[in-house]
Amino acid sequence: MTRTVRLAGYLLLWSYAAVALAPMLVMLLNSLRPNADVLSVPLGLPSTLDFTNYETAWTEASFSTYVWNSVLVTAGAVALDVGVALPASYALGRFGFRGRAVLTAYFLAGLMLPVRLGILPTFHLLGSMNLIDSRLGLILVYAAGGIPFSVFVMTAFFRGLPADLDEAARLDGAGELRIFARIMVPLVKPAIATVVVFRFVPLWNDFFYPLVLLRSSDRYTLPVGLTQFFGEFQTNWAALFAGLVITTVPLIVLFVVATRQIVEGLTAGLGR
Repeated sequence: MTRTVRLAGYLLLWSYAAVALAPMLVMLLNSLRPNADVLSVPLGLPSTLDFTNYETAWTEASFSTYVWNSVLVTAGAVALDVGVALPASYALGRFGFRGRAVLTAYFLAGLMLPVRLGILPTFHLLGSMNLIDSRLGLILVYAAGGIPFSVFVMTAFFRGLPADLDEAARLDGAGELRIFARIMVPLVKPAIATVVVFRFVPLWNDFFYPLVLLRSSDRYTLPVGLTQFFGEFQTNWAALFAGLVITTVPLIVLFVVATRQIVEGLTAGLGR
């Protein structure tokens, strides 16, 4: 019975994987075909590998600029997010002090309120700081919006670590900063990886904030750049598929590299 259930689970998961990956396979194959072949036979196989579509997307459609902007904004926002949330999570998870419950509730409130409802005051705030049409302004907005989630995830990990670790380190003469950097942070790497992935993906794909806060095309991120790309190359479907592949590849690489850490992060609490 157990073997049958396991086999059925494998079949279900592989079936879901096949359905989920089929559109990506079609996208990849069509990006390697001439545009005339794509228009005549949309689901065909490439007779020869045609990489000119990627050259068109990368140079003529300014995808090199869009990719750089997306990498800069997303990586900067995630790094700032984690850099702020780590010490805050450590303090909330490892120390007992007056007001801790209030601070925890304050961060949790950030998860309950949709951040896009505050787009008007955010726009005025950035305008007063001369950060409209600025990648720095976009980084700050993204980082601030992700801190509640990051604190929520990493605080739970810090609380789950044995208290003996702190005490032993203090008896050996280690200061709080050294305990945090040398002992605690390495132990919560699965939590950090989970936060990085779960923050990187929505920021990489976000269309709303770049559309509202950016004005210059040379500062556009990939989602907004894609809209211009669709307008200019709407008859060149092969180049469009190449642009979509360029947009998707970084996310696939991130998931492949961080899969082990993600699984450890999502299942770390099951054995406790």
